[in-house]
Amino acid sequence: MSQSKLQHYLIVIAIALGFMFLMRSQAKNQHPKLADGSANEHLLQQENHFRNLRQLTFSGENAEAYFSSDSKKLIFQSHDGDGLCDQIYIMDIESGEFEMVSTGDGVTTCAYFQYPENEKIVYASTHHANKSCPPPPDYSRGYVWKLHEGYDIFRANTDGSELEQLTEEKGYDAEATVAEDGSQIVYTSIVSGDLEVWTMNPDGSDKRMLTNKLGYDGGPFFSHDGTKIVWRAYYPETAKEIADYNGLIAESMIRPMNLQIRVMNSDGTNKQQITHNNGANFAPFFFPGDERIIFCSNMADPKGRNFDLWAVNIDGTNLERITFFDGFDGFPMFSPNGKYFVFGSNRNQAKPGDTNIFIAEWVN
Repeated sequence: MSQSKLQHYLIVIAIALGFMFLMRSQAKNQHPKLADGSANEHLLQQENHFRNLRQLTFSGENAEAYFSSDSKKLIFQSHDGDGLCDQIYIMDIESGEFEMVSTGDGVTTCAYFQYPENEKIVYASTHHANKSCPPPPDYSRGYVWKLHEGYDIFRANTDGSELEQLTEEKGYDAEATVAEDGSQIVYTSIVSGDLEVWTMNPDGSDKRMLTNKLGYDGGPFFSHDGTKIVWRAYYPETAKEIADYNGLIAESMIRPMNLQIRVMNSDGTNKQQITHNNGANFAPFFFPGDERIIFCSNMADPKGRNFDLWAVNIDGTNLERITFFDGFDGFPMFSPNGKYFVFGSNRNQAKPGDTNIFIAEWVN
């Protein structure tokens, strides 16, 4: 080959490589990893509030994924395999990389970033009471949740170091979330003898009980402006229901049946019931603007097995179904910047029983 032809080929190759690099750079700028559409095939036609669905986990039981205040990270609980217990992980959303930040002992649940700096996390754990993974509940009593008595709420650095215990009372303390201004933690405790919603300062001081009706009050979240709290509640009414509830509480269990969504002021006043159905409604979270609530419910399934996401105004009007997957969709949260939406779902399971975390752009 002549030198002139060689130079010509080298020039052509250089131009081609440069063009490929330019196109990749443009594509990267136009389609960041956060919204690359990698799971759009798992969107159903009716799910028109989601765009650019992305699957973030691919095996195991992954749940309760909550954003950092800068919308760049998620904290969640996960385990993969029979006989294992949930531990707490932090994920970088763009890269998908994550690491365990809890101790690895006992069982953990309900982790949250301490807003607004994200320098600390809070979560519930039993590691200090027993390093072993506790056995599952006795389902001979039906479908019940175990309220592990060793659960206390802890605070730590985001790498898990400098662990502090925020609750030390006997019995179940868990389900903690943090106000956006970082001023308060809201959580569930059985210290009064019944499951109630409480608040405390970020250092565990000034604990205050906000609910006081017989039954389960739990899963609370602050509104974005911090003036309201949304939570789930079940109040037994008949003598049989009360006896069943008290009997299970005495054994540190609860039967999550007819849970309804409620809203109150952040000081516990002006309690209002939002949902009125025969289903199990839970995992409520405020929309940006705090005028609507998104939550998980099985209200559309007569058998009670299919859970979907629903939205409703804070006065109980304008009920709207958000997801239509035949399985579980739950644990919804809007990103603090209002652009993204994260939830847990059984869709695209690698194996039966898997629940994975998905993120999408939210479309009004």
